[in-house]
Amino acid sequence: MSARALFDQCRDGGFFERLAQKYRFVLSQDPSPSERHSWENSLPALAEVLCDAGLDDIEVLIEHRLPLTSLRADVILAGSHPATGRPSFVIVELKQWSEARLVPGTDNLCLVARMGNRPVLHPVAQVRRYCDYLQDFTNVLSDQEDAVAGVAYLHYAVDHNVSELLRYPDARAQLFTDTSRGELIKYLQARLSALDGSPEGDFLLASPQAPGRQLMRAAGAEIIDGGAFLLMDEQEVAARLVKRAADLSRQSDQKEVIVISGGPGSGKSIIALHLMGHLGRNGRSVVHATGSKSFTTTLRHVVGTRNGRIPKLFRYFFDFANAERNGLDVLICDEAHRIRQWSSGQGTYAGHRSGRSQVEELIDAARVPVFLLDEHQVVRPGEMGSVKTIDEAAHARGCIVRHVDLNSQFRCGGSRAYEYWILRLLGLESGGPIQWRSEENFELLVAESPQRMERYLHGRQESGYTSRMTAGFCWQWSDPRIDGSLVDDVVIEAWRRPWNVRGERAVGGAPVSSLWATDPSGFEQIGCIYTAQGFEYAWNGVIFGPDLVWRGNEWRAVREGSEDRTVKKAAPEAFDRLIRNTYKVLLTRGLAGTVLYSTDPETQAMLGSLVPTEIKQGP
Repeated sequence: MSARALFDQCRDGGFFERLAQKYRFVLSQDPSPSERHSWENSLPALAEVLCDAGLDDIEVLIEHRLPLTSLRADVILAGSHPATGRPSFVIVELKQWSEARLVPGTDNLCLVARMGNRPVLHPVAQVRRYCDYLQDFTNVLSDQEDAVAGVAYLHYAVDHNVSELLRYPDARAQLFTDTSRGELIKYLQARLSALDGSPEGDFLLASPQAPGRQLMRAAGAEIIDGGAFLLMDEQEVAARLVKRAADLSRQSDQKEVIVISGGPGSGKSIIALHLMGHLGRNGRSVVHATGSKSFTTTLRHVVGTRNGRIPKLFRYFFDFANAERNGLDVLICDEAHRIRQWSSGQGTYAGHRSGRSQVEELIDAARVPVFLLDEHQVVRPGEMGSVKTIDEAAHARGCIVRHVDLNSQFRCGGSRAYEYWILRLLGLESGGPIQWRSEENFELLVAESPQRMERYLHGRQESGYTSRMTAGFCWQWSDPRIDGSLVDDVVIEAWRRPWNVRGERAVGGAPVSSLWATDPSGFEQIGCIYTAQGFEYAWNGVIFGPDLVWRGNEWRAVREGSEDRTVKKAAPEAFDRLIRNTYKVLLTRGLAGTVLYSTDPETQAMLGSLVPTEIKQGP
């Protein structure tokens, strides 16, 4: 809508309810009271500024979602540049802060009293990242250096009460308060002409979006050279808190533990790799650890192609049972939901047991222990990494614990609606399954057969999109034949395919287990939870096996349908949770789309009733 239309509609009491309805339609959930309050207070303030600037006809895009993420810019102003006539865009971040100060020892983290003094990213740093991200992932802007600028507008604040924030210099983004309202008007007039901005708004909305960078392909560059990943919002907050804690750790008698929580694709491993590179280049001793053989092996392989020494920095949780206390500056525990009760039995001789739990060993091993986890990804008995477990162990040792919640979604095309749909589907969020509504940046399909799923995904693979098929662990996993060929263990009527290779030796053209998700030849095998967890690919096929079926109005986890001997030993309630978490992980690997199929007719019918689009072409 135009700036004048926004000004007029802000006076209409029904406008904000219409915004809320649109929000519900797109995200399948209600906006929070604080979000509605922000609209009601900030949008009228911005509309008045635009009209006072004589920019009545520029286009105003409200709650614009950045490409391939769920991050939303409060407002993007679209129009033409008054000097060049070229498309010009201003991203506006609206804050209702009346006062704020910097976190001591940082230049881009803020403390805001009305937000409980929880560290948040400086608004100029936030909007600057939005500018960079929009330009990086919007094809029509990629070669236009000056097309996007940013504004943070604290319309309730005066300069005196946010004076520390005014010291943040940035050529591309600026902060304005009520005190500097006049300067804001001049700034906008210098970036946008008074002409109709709707063509530029359409130009932006119609632009192709570049696909997100896959984690493993950029890992080596991030660790060795730095800068391959742009950290956004809470990702940057998390990284800054770790860097600050590392800087303070050698002078402080009290250590800090940083706990970073987030769902699939929220950027946990990107933060980990960024920190590995940054801390290493700045002389800090830092090690990355996981409980996943596939993930650690892949990281070692990727970075080892450029520097043979770096793979030694990637370890396993059980490697720290006898580590020197505070021997490292920083220990980054990625996939921390895979922490187990004890390290013994996983590479530690009984006579060398530390007497401490695994989480205690990890906390003790570094001045700054960092834990990145998603509690919904616990998929094996004995895995017990949780925020509560880490908190209790850290507090018992007198540590300060800081939490960061990564509430943004970068996988699944940035579709928060898909993530929410999965949680509702699997009963990990209350309310029951809901209908899927089509998303612009993420596609969800149901295949009538595994043949049609494979044919469709093969087409995606041929078009240049990495594609993989996964399944619940419901078929036996055989060793290769004597001639080196793989056994077609996954059998669904006439369709037969092998599991991925079990070990770290390539077999018959199939990649080793740890490289199944990243090697192009991995498409020919079916992946399971132990090879898919921690990885991503553009297109994702998921086969529901007989271990999880829909009966009546609820899921039923079927022990007899599972071939996972370890999981089958779990108690009934734990077995049910582990199976649901397994499918949650499998369903959230795709960047661009997911295809579903169930071997169980009743479950297949239920999925088909929720997802209106089916794949019917092919055999």
